[in-house]
Amino acid sequence: MHKRSSRLMLAAVAAAATGTLLAGCAGGGGAPTTEDGKTKVIFWQQQFEDYQQAWFKEQVKEFNAQSDDFQIEHLVVPADTWDQKLKAAQAAGKAPDVKTTNYGSIKPMQANGQLADLTALMDESAFDDIAENIAPFVTVDEGVYGYPLLVEPSTVLFYRADLLEAAGIDAPPTSWDELVEDARTLTADGVLGMNVAQTANDLGWSSWGLQYNVAGDLPLRGDWSEASAIDPAYEELAELYQTLYQEKLMPQEATYGYADCSFFGEGKVAMSACGSWALGQISSNPDWANVWENTRVAPFPSHNGDTTLPTSTLGGWTLTVDSKSKAQEGAAEFVQWLLADDMDRLVDFFTATGFSKYPARVSVTEALAETEEASASPFLATITEQIVPYAKAEPAYPWDVSLAFATAIEKAMKGSDIPAAFQEAQAEIEDVIKKQKLAGAGSGS
Repeated sequence: MHKRSSRLMLAAVAAAATGTLLAGCAGGGGAPTTEDGKTKVIFWQQQFEDYQQAWFKEQVKEFNAQSDDFQIEHLVVPADTWDQKLKAAQAAGKAPDVKTTNYGSIKPMQANGQLADLTALMDESAFDDIAENIAPFVTVDEGVYGYPLLVEPSTVLFYRADLLEAAGIDAPPTSWDELVEDARTLTADGVLGMNVAQTANDLGWSSWGLQYNVAGDLPLRGDWSEASAIDPAYEELAELYQTLYQEKLMPQEATYGYADCSFFGEGKVAMSACGSWALGQISSNPDWANVWENTRVAPFPSHNGDTTLPTSTLGGWTLTVDSKSKAQEGAAEFVQWLLADDMDRLVDFFTATGFSKYPARVSVTEALAETEEASASPFLATITEQIVPYAKAEPAYPWDVSLAFATAIEKAMKGSDIPAAFQEAQAEIEDVIKKQKLAGAGSGS
């Protein structure tokens, strides 16, 4: 039995008293209904990989078949039109009742009053199962405004076991000094030692975990009143990028973006930073079979070798319910049914990902680890036990802040004076704070 807010219970009583005609009448303020009297629930899903599309489609079909009260209408929206389409629908008062939402959007959307508090709509036990380090991603004060589907570590170290062995390296690096030394050793015979992001757009999000690693925080902290881009700790991070690039231990042209692990898959680099999703990319390309056979993963090295410090952020997706939805009850019931109830449904989903994405629920993580497929995976335990538990949330502040800081890293990488580059970033972030009135808008850290 779901928890219900008093507002929703009163609404249900009022609807019953008014009669079924009102429920099907848009002019009466109720949610639209199907011919057989079920309440329509509009679900927008951002377009993902093909196997995810198939999974969502099958789950919607199954939910509709077993529900006596609600009918999910599923719409897949391409990523490049998502923002435009969603804003237009919201402006017209036709926002979807439930939608896929990334973690970084939860708190800004909640602050704008766009999301319903799920603790008033779902079973309390559902929230107890969310992993401790992931719960803050979707929580504001005592409310939960998105129910997590998955997490994807943004930064994982991929390495070629055969090339490391041939070079006499018996284990992947755990510190930045070791990473540089191994990259030097591995740069030979037309293969470069390492690959990392190298443009500001990619550095802006791929380095968040490393910013936390070296400085314990991001360049906009606390309540967002002051920039911290000139924290001297960040200079060590810039030096890492600068050394790899200036010594030509990494590709000199950004032929592929950070999210694309093709440099590694094509055998052009011995080690590469990329997100966990690259497991799916590498394994699915028949031309990369030799690389895949020798692929291993490890946590990206820490600046000082401490393996408990974050080196990655966790991106990923949740389902959220619109605060103005006239079908909140049905939307929440779908979210609970899909993501918070049957573990087997999610175990099947994560197995289908090839263990390139990871559960946000503790019970699902435990159940997944006990499957035969998971036991045979050389990647699952490493990522779920050594990377995910220490990863941080993506920042909720505007992208302009991340881009300003990343521009400083790119300038340093290409040879600019490091302190001077961060001074420029400091000034740009201070300008963003002023123009976008960010001071006091942060929740603290």
